[in-house]
Amino acid sequence: MAKRAPIKTTIREAKEYWMQYIDECDLSVDWSEAESHCWRCGCERHLERCHIIPDSLGGKDEPANIVLLCKRCHKEGPNVSDPEIMWDWIKAYNVSLYNTFWVIQGMKEYEFIYKRSVQDELAYILEEAGYDEVHGGMEEVIKEVVRSAYQKASMHFGQPYFNTATMAGAYRMMLKELAEQYGVRFPEKKY
Repeated sequence: MAKRAPIKTTIREAKEYWMQYIDECDLSVDWSEAESHCWRCGCERHLERCHIIPDSLGGKDEPANIVLLCKRCHKEGPNVSDPEIMWDWIKAYNVSLYNTFWVIQGMKEYEFIYKRSVQDELAYILEEAGYDEVHGGMEEVIKEVVRSAYQKASMHFGQPYFNTATMAGAYRMMLKELAEQYGVRFPEKKY
């Protein structure tokens, strides 16, 4: 198998090209930070120049065929010959606040596993504990429980991040710990 030539299109060239055609509101990043933040997840990371149409399917080394993704998103990106698919994928994951993408993905994983959202579970625990909403001191309690749960989780070898299943597990441990602190039976039922 022949080795692929290094990509010559620069990060800046790709950004400047797409600034003309894509509204930054459709991305998880503002154009002003698009050379340092992943266009899908919005996290500040080392960016890879990702072919929209893969080199193996005839994609060219030109700004019109390059998007900027972190390594994690690059690995998950579509490898197909229709350029619309890449843009559909990137836009579908748009988040408005930086560094919230993977938190949201972890919450989606939690809901997939447990069939209830983290927010619904938290509301249940607070209601059973006699709180109508998060107020006076409760925010600090929740932050401490979250910190505690993350200390009881680790990253897979070679990954510099929690995967979504680990994040979902950390949320579950956090909710169980919070329920225990307030004498709430949790989970109330099996799903």
